[in-house]
This record gives sequence, C-alpha cells and structure tokens, in this order.
Amino acid sequence: MEFTWRDRSLFVLLATGSLIVMTGAVIAPILPEIIAQLHLDRTLAGYLVSTHYLTVALFSPILGLLADRFGQVKVLVISLVFYALFGMAGGLMNGFIPLLITRGLVGAASGGIAAASLGLLVKRYESAEARALAIAYVSSVLAIANIIYPISAGLLGLLGWRVAFWLYGLAIPFALLVIFVFEQPEKLTTSAQSLSSMGGDSQELKKVISNPLTWQLFLTLAFTAATAYGVVINLPIHLKATINSGTAINGIALASQAIGSALVSAFGVRKLARRLGLVPATALGFGIVALVLVAIPQFDRLYLFLSATILLGVGFGIVMPNIYTLLSNLTSLELQSTILAAGTGTNFLGQFFAPALFGFLLGDRPLYQVFYIAAIVPLLLGSLLMFTAKINVSKR
Repeated sequence: MEFTWRDRSLFVLLATGSLIVMTGAVIAPILPEIIAQLHLDRTLAGYLVSTHYLTVALFSPILGLLADRFGQVKVLVISLVFYALFGMAGGLMNGFIPLLITRGLVGAASGGIAAASLGLLVKRYESAEARALAIAYVSSVLAIANIIYPISAGLLGLLGWRVAFWLYGLAIPFALLVIFVFEQPEKLTTSAQSLSSMGGDSQELKKVISNPLTWQLFLTLAFTAATAYGVVINLPIHLKATINSGTAINGIALASQAIGSALVSAFGVRKLARRLGLVPATALGFGIVALVLVAIPQFDRLYLFLSATILLGVGFGIVMPNIYTLLSNLTSLELQSTILAAGTGTNFLGQFFAPALFGFLLGDRPLYQVFYIAAIVPLLLGSLLMFTAKINVSKR
C-alpha cells in the first residue's frame, strides 16, 4: 500500500512540476503573432519570453522557505491557483506592459510550484538513492514537457494566440489532484512550536549556506543552465547558416536534445552514479557536453547534427539531476524545499543571463566559435567538482 501511495503521489508531483516548463513554452511559439497583432517592438517583445526566468529566480528561494515553514502542500496548491489565474490573464492583455506584468507574476507562481513540488517530492523518500531516482524522474519529465508543451501551444495558437494561454488553466485540475492525493492535511503547529523549530532550522540553514560546496553547486547550476540555454539560442542559427535548415528541422534538432536528456535521466543516471559516484558521473556528463560542443562546428550533415544534439541531451541529462542530488544530500529533510528552491532559482537566473553572456563571449567572432568557447564552461565546471571532491576526501 505504501508503494502504491508513493507511486500515485509521484505521478501528481511530476505532472505539477512539468508546469515549470510550460511557463515559457506557451508564449515562445506564438510570440510572432503577438508582435504582429499588438504592434510590439521586436526587441522589447523578447522580454515576454525571458522575464519569468528572473521572477522564478527571485521567488523560488522565498517560496521554498515558506514551504518549509508552513507546508509544501499549502504553498503548492496556492501557487498552482495563481499560476492558472496569472497565466490565463495574459491572453486578455492588449499592451506590452500589462502582458509583461502577467509574465512576471506567472513566473513568481512558477517559482512556488518548483519549490514546493520538488521539496515535497524528495521529502517522501528517506534514502539518498531513492531521492536521486525521484530527481532523475523529474529531469525526464521536464525534458519531455519541453517537447509536448510547445507543440500544444503552437497547435492552439492556430485558433488565435490568445487561445494558447488557456493551457495555463491546467494548473487548476492539477491543484485539485494535489488536494485529493495529499488528502491528509499537514499538521498546523502552535506559535511556540513554530518559533522553536524556526530557531533550529535557522541554525541548520546557516550551516548549509556557509558550506562552500553549496555555493559551488549553485554556481555550477547557473553556468550549466546558461550553457544549455545558449545552445538553444545559437544552434538553430548555426543550422540555418550551415545546412539552410527551416523551422521544422530546428524544432526536431532541439527536440532530439530533450529526448536524449529524458532517456538518460530515466534509465541511466542512477546506474552511472551508483557505479562511478555522484561527482565522477557528473564530471563525465560535463565531458560529454564539452566534446559535443567542440564537434558541432565540424558537421555539415543533418544526421550528424541530430546525433550530436541527442548526445548533448545525454550529457545535460546526466549533469542536472546529479547536481540537484548533491544539493539534496547537503541538508536535512526539513530544509529540502529551501535549498532545492534556491538551486532552481540559480538555474533560472543562469538562463535569464544566458543571452547577455553568450553575446559577450561571441562579440564580433564568427558564430561557430561560440561553441568552442562554450565548451570551456563544462570542462571547468567538471574539473572544479572533481578537485573539490578530492580535497574533501583528503580531509577525512
């Protein structure tokens, strides 16, 4: 019975967590229609796609702290309701500023979903191995959602760009599912108990935050996310210049990366981590990413590019869940939401600054060189993780 219960709750949490991807996936396919019908400046319109990255980054740690204080289920249900309301409200807007505000608000609600669902997920599994598997499932679902939600938004957009915003309404039945599955309410604490626990939690939180490895993992998440997002931005441009690809081919190439990530997250991450260890497995993932980035400029055939993007997805699919697992292992169950939400925040912050970072790295250089430059980032991140692990071992 316990296994069946957890299986059901796992499904619900994975479904709600997938909405994090929907936040940007809905608006990206319909952005040209929005620009045309609302007569928006193209440069400013780009912020409609990226603004939620910033608000997710800002609100994830705050809402994660609230989830640990007052209960993950409460924060998750409230965030889902506001996500639906703010998301669907975007389809009613007729100007840039009102639409931008709704984008920021839905990003904030998305931060609450990320914090509460991930924290609730890992707290339901006591062993580190079980938590690692659950996080790997999350990575797989997010990768698959990166395929499903943009396609769904594009199809609904054929009926009109405002119709695509109805997808955000999925958060309402998901909220009802959360209430139904987690039907036993979280116990309310008295004021004295709350103050007492807050003192212990604060000390534990200070201990985790003062750990240099925590900050290293946060920065690793940020730069990994920036690299992944930089590939999403620059790969279609490179394909267009190299093989004169159209939007369909570009979409297939990006989808193949998500497929590679989903497959390895579901079936390969735990085996690699068990055989090699978390840090060496993560370093291996970084090595795969760097190798593929160096190889991409050498290719001039579609099948080679598709092979590369699948392998690139495999690399990122190894790295991301392992980093979250390393973060999870640094803290007690009581602070899982707080720390993992902070990790999610740095992840989205990296994506937010990715265009500026890659614009700075690229400068006046030919586009293909950005892949060589980007390959340095995972090499450095993997090497630093291995170096830190060796130092920690030598201190024992």
